[in-house]
Parts: sequence; structure tokens; C-alpha cells
Amino acid sequence: MRYFIKLAYNGTHYHGWQYQPNAASVQATMNKAFSVLLNTTINLMGAGRTDTGVHAKEMYAHFDFETPFDIPSLVHKLNSYLPKDIVIYDIIPVHDEAHTRFDATKRTYEYHINTFKDVFLQEQSWYFHQKLDINLMNKAARLLFNHNDFQCFSKVNTDVNTFDCTIFEAFWKEEKDSLIFTISANRFLRNMVRSIVGTLVNIGLHKITLADFTAIIESKNRDKAGFSVPAHGLYLTKIEYDYI
Repeated sequence: MRYFIKLAYNGTHYHGWQYQPNAASVQATMNKAFSVLLNTTINLMGAGRTDTGVHAKEMYAHFDFETPFDIPSLVHKLNSYLPKDIVIYDIIPVHDEAHTRFDATKRTYEYHINTFKDVFLQEQSWYFHQKLDINLMNKAARLLFNHNDFQCFSKVNTDVNTFDCTIFEAFWKEEKDSLIFTISANRFLRNMVRSIVGTLVNIGLHKITLADFTAIIESKNRDKAGFSVPAHGLYLTKIEYDYI
């Protein structure tokens, strides 16, 4: 039987989702918990990767297990066993061919900027005090819909077959001392959201124009795009599937 796990984590103390031999990862931490509580070796497959320090308000992983078990009981035991920065929301039986990574139809990220220094948000939001032109940044964000190839925002030397992504939404909103960028797409390239945000910040600072922004995308050159904003302001917030 295949199961999807719906979970969330604070990524501050992890070197991303994916297992690394000499660093703490969310995947390795969860593998250990599931293996101990199910009394067999469990290797989880995640819906994707998050980089060091990136958070996930909603993440999915899947695993196979032959023997039936009580789902609410296992969820309770896992949340007691796991560290305080990882939570399991649900375990969902799915069909045998279901895949958390390949079957995802839409993924949504948020990037949080704090415009006033808040000591309680040091690892959850990027403190940036310079005045940004949000209206202009939203105009630039809408230009993303005109394109599919986002190689200019991708980490170099990444192992992908295509740089094409379909963006469904991209916008900024202002809430008191916070700026939140929301972006949804069918898929994302490595470092894509953080480099898009960095480039939009340059738009907001009037360092580059809307025409420059289009030219950057069309260049397919990472060196032309803006800086990559810090990881701790980034959240994976939603992953959607057709069957759950």
C-alpha cells in the first residue's frame, strides 16, 4: 500500500529536505522516525527539494508499507517522536502508482520580507528596510506570465531536461510591516523563486526597469538576473494533486 504524508517544517536547523551524508536534513530525520515506529527501514520520497534554511508550511512525501496500521495513532506517535520543528498533519492512502513529486500539478511558494526589525522573525523573514516600489514590482511580476523559459533564474549546472515552467500566479501584497510575494507554477527550478525575488527587489529599488526585466528573462543568463535573497524568508506553502 502506498501512503502520502502531509507535513510541515521549520527549515532553520536543516540543510534542506533531501538526505545528505554529513548534514541534518528533514528527509533523514523523518526516515528515522518512520523506520523506528514501523519497525522496518522506510525511505521517504519527497514532493521536491527545499534548500538549506527554507521552510515548508505544506509538504508531501510518500512511502510503501504492506501491513495495515491505524493512521491517527501513527500520526500521534510520529509527532511525539519527531523534533519540535517537524509536524505530520495526515497520512493518506493512495493508489499504487501515485507519486508525490511527479503527480503534483501546482506548487505555491511565499517569500516574506519584514520592513521593520523584529527580533522574533530573524529566521522566518528577511529584514529589508529600504523603501520598495511595490506597484512597479507587481507590474514586473505580471511580465512573468509572458514567458515559459526561466533559465535566467535557475541555479547553474543543474541537472534538468528543460527550463520551462508555467506560472499561474505571481504577486506582492503589503501587510503592516511585511511584504509577501506569492508565486505558483507547475514546477520550479533550483533557486528560481529566490532569484526572481532578488530581481524584483532591484525593480522595486529602481535599479532596473521593466524593459530590463524582460531582457533578463529572454537572455537565459543567470548572471544577468538579480541576487538570490536569503533562504530563511522562503516558504513552500501548497502542493496540489488531482486525486487528494
